[in-house]
Amino acid sequence: MPPTKKRARTYDPARTRTAVLTQFGNVRQAVAGLTPKQLALPTRLGEWTVRDLVAHIGMSLGAVVRLVGEPAPVKQDATPADWPGAIGGDSPAIADYAHALAEQNPDPVSYLADREQRFTAVLAEHPGSRLLATSAGALTLDDYVVTRTVELVVHTDDLNAAVPGLDIPYDRQALAAGTRLLADALAVKAPGGSTEVRIPPYAVVQCVHGPRHTRGTPPNVVETDPLTWVRLATGRLSWQDALDAAQVGASGERADLGHLLPLMS
Repeated sequence: MPPTKKRARTYDPARTRTAVLTQFGNVRQAVAGLTPKQLALPTRLGEWTVRDLVAHIGMSLGAVVRLVGEPAPVKQDATPADWPGAIGGDSPAIADYAHALAEQNPDPVSYLADREQRFTAVLAEHPGSRLLATSAGALTLDDYVVTRTVELVVHTDDLNAAVPGLDIPYDRQALAAGTRLLADALAVKAPGGSTEVRIPPYAVVQCVHGPRHTRGTPPNVVETDPLTWVRLATGRLSWQDALDAAQVGASGERADLGHLLPLMS
């Protein structure tokens, strides 16, 4: 019997919007203190410099503005959990656009402020039910804003890794929403109930086809912290490296998630 389709998780729109703006503000404030030398530093994203990465972070809000300007789909056919698995094919175009934006906007602070202002205006002008034609399918504006938490959390982590001494804080609600979305994306990719993935304090999901656990201690358990999970899900950290560093615990014959990760890159 095929696994039962799980009900999509819901998010509080007001809290999500606040989380996105708070995390974006954390980044903008940190970027304001970067020197030209620091902006030219390499990142763990291939040929991207810090300046390119900052341009891409601006894109995370700019994408909302762009999509609202396009015709609305007729009906919703996707959830936020579908988004991580749908954007891999966009990577080359995203990289090219980030490089171009970095060249076109030599003042990264003004650039980020402009993206924030436009994003805020879109949220004020359009209902959360407004449908957007995303690469994952038709999502509501409110649902698409949830995906921005993943973008902002993972790229905040990229910035912190690239610039020595930089310690941009993570908004708790942004980290919570991003963690939950990526956990749900795993359940979409590997539906089932044989393995329990725990990411305290934010998420627990059942996944992987096999005997379904119903009571007591699950026979297959994976547990890690939110930032490690974000890194695993987005390809910043390999499954084996996380195991070797004791950053993830895995017990049971169905607890190896290495072949399922990353969910996006």
